[in-house]
Amino acid sequence: MGLSAATLVTLAAGVRTSLAQSAPGLRFGPPQAFSFDGLRQHARDLAQRPYVTPRAPLADLVQTLDFDAIQKIQFRSACALWREGPGEFPVSFFHLNKFVPQPVTINVVEEGQARRILYSKDCFDYGDATLAKRLPDDLGYSGFRLMDGHDSKTDWLAFQGASYFRSSGAQNQYGISARGIAVNSGLSTPEEFPMFTQFWLVQPKADDHAVTFFALLEGPSLTGAYRFEAAKQGNVVMTVHCDLFTRADIQRLGLAPLTSMYWYGENTRASAIDWRPEVHDSDGLALWTGKDERIWRPLINPPSVQTNSFYDVDPKGFGLMQRDHAFADYQDDGAFYNKRPSVWIEPLGKWGEGAVQLIEIPTDDEIHDNIVAYWTPKAPVTKGQTHSLDYKLYWQDDEPHPPANLARVMATRIGRGGVPGQPAPKDQWKFVIDFEGGQLSTMEARYDIKPVVTLSRGRVENPYVVKVVGTNTWRAFFDVAAQGSDMINMRCYLKLGDATLTETWLYQYFPSRVV
Repeated sequence: MGLSAATLVTLAAGVRTSLAQSAPGLRFGPPQAFSFDGLRQHARDLAQRPYVTPRAPLADLVQTLDFDAIQKIQFRSACALWREGPGEFPVSFFHLNKFVPQPVTINVVEEGQARRILYSKDCFDYGDATLAKRLPDDLGYSGFRLMDGHDSKTDWLAFQGASYFRSSGAQNQYGISARGIAVNSGLSTPEEFPMFTQFWLVQPKADDHAVTFFALLEGPSLTGAYRFEAAKQGNVVMTVHCDLFTRADIQRLGLAPLTSMYWYGENTRASAIDWRPEVHDSDGLALWTGKDERIWRPLINPPSVQTNSFYDVDPKGFGLMQRDHAFADYQDDGAFYNKRPSVWIEPLGKWGEGAVQLIEIPTDDEIHDNIVAYWTPKAPVTKGQTHSLDYKLYWQDDEPHPPANLARVMATRIGRGGVPGQPAPKDQWKFVIDFEGGQLSTMEARYDIKPVVTLSRGRVENPYVVKVVGTNTWRAFFDVAAQGSDMINMRCYLKLGDATLTETWLYQYFPSRVV
């Protein structure tokens, strides 16, 4: 699966001593010249040829490596790439298993020369001697991960499966994932999952604070050449450049895609069949539009697949965020949802016209990733096109550039409409939204702050705002009266006179669902 001879020239040089010393136990293939220009050209050339489906080796044996089996297989830290080398970026490798049966080619690059990192059974502790004997010597790896330090058992960045990758962020807890690309997500036709088939990890220098690596993307509808630069200094920040080449027309192309899980939260108590107060990797989509509007859209667990498009020109950022960070919000000391990172996408350069699309899929368990968000261009994506994109990913607790003068939504709650102690009105629901920060954080309690509420159908009853006693939280109340079960789109923000005090809250409510 190496690059073609027309693109990469095989060199006659022998094993580089520095590589062997930095990764005892690993084995390397012969050196080849490598450049990103060469990778880009190779991806372009591949897009001119029919897609060839990769075959997973030893399918029957790999399929026996289920969750329990793979937990026993451990990569030996003594074999980590760059374990004894400069910098703090030791790299470990993932074993193949039934969930990720397709091997990827991983190379290390030093001074413009790349050498394939060969699979070695000696670098794994299998916990089963008979299994180790049955595996071939050229099985391959399913991905790689950057470790927290020399001899560490924890990592902070991992690439494994299709074009998926994720980081544990500042609190060292995995949750949300990113992808290289999304193709036809949320459509009635099957989604396509292009795959990073090759990686090139660049040998870091002693004073490097980031690690650089490249990847080749291959899929039925497109190919791509990617450059990543990742750094962890508390938070994790990644810079991404990609050049994409289309093999076919694509109905829905998702750029800079994020994938997460939302089962239920304080806004969807109807689906809270579990004992924990909330269960989610992310609780909302945050948008910073090209016109400087800040938007917060709480996630929901819908009755059917929902796709929402937020049209924009040259967006300034978007992300799937985890704003609830208190342990009491989840009461889970195993999954630690309170520590899971948010991911913010910051476009570099002008992205033009398009939309951030949010896909929400019904789920009845926390094991399913049911939330997808990405940017999709307005112009049709057709065969033979080239698309280039630059952006940053921030894996951290909060947005990297929060608005200084606007309060943000911290909670959305829904209950029975009307007044306590009086008969509950039919077809009426109460919405309660908490805002914090911005100018509101310095204000004393007052009663001239107004909620501006608009609905796609129905009417608003009794809207008002109060400051929660003993806090800097401001709470908006309003009832929605509407007949029938059709979905209602809602919008709310707070104003004082002509001044806007908060980001804009957007919501989709399905009255047929019991609160």
